[in-house]
Amino acid sequence: MTINVSKPEIKELHPRILILGVGGAGGNAINGMIEAELEGVEFIAVNTDAQDLNLNKAKAKIQIGANLTNGLGAGARLDVGQAAADESLNDIINFLQGANMVFITAGMGGGTGTGAAHVIARAAKELNILTVGVVTLPFLYEGPSRMRRANQG
Repeated sequence: MTINVSKPEIKELHPRILILGVGGAGGNAINGMIEAELEGVEFIAVNTDAQDLNLNKAKAKIQIGANLTNGLGAGARLDVGQAAADESLNDIINFLQGANMVFITAGMGGGTGTGAAHVIARAAKELNILTVGVVTLPFLYEGPSRMRRANQG
């Protein structure tokens, strides 16, 4: 009697996982992950500030609101951050398409992260992508106005 033992075929999963660092704090967060050599994910820096975006270590970058801000940032204004993301929504969606999971990291209290992160999250949700937000709140020494902006986001 012959017994054939065969190993079942195992299909490897290769999910496309994106980590979007939105605004200055989000960009700093992904820089730390890149320096720590986190593997298996794609990093995308998203910012209104062209100079800060240029210094980011992510290979993929999206400058949002270039027409609105002229690359000068959102000036701690949530409405500008949101309008910048709305202006660049097609670029954002192009990066999101085909992703299985998206992490959005941002600091609340500034303009770009606070104003744009929810726009990006909504776009990912509409594409049926599992989406996780990881945000930080301002330190107490940054003052009550920054905390108020953070709570609005």
